[in-house]
Amino acid sequence: MCLGVPGQIKDIYERDGVRMGKVDFGGILKEVCLDFVPEMKVGDYTIVHVGFAITRLDEQSAVETLALFKEMGVLEEELLVAREVGVGGKGDLTRGAT
Repeated sequence: MCLGVPGQIKDIYERDGVRMGKVDFGGILKEVCLDFVPEMKVGDYTIVHVGFAITRLDEQSAVETLALFKEMGVLEEELLVAREVGVGGKGDLTRGAT
């Protein structure tokens, strides 16, 4: 299964000419491509699908969706699957970081 997962942008930078960022998925930080959402800035919430930020999301919806995904037990599964196939750059996955 591949869900669009909400997360908060914590850092934005460029790597090899591509706009990238660190996104926090409820305590799990992951590197994400931000090229499709050039209007996004640090602190904004986005939906990420297979390593790409695809749209902006309001904070309340993001928090509620993350809580639901955690309750269902699919949040970590989705992010680990993404790492295993090398999505999101180098597959960076950091637990417990904010």
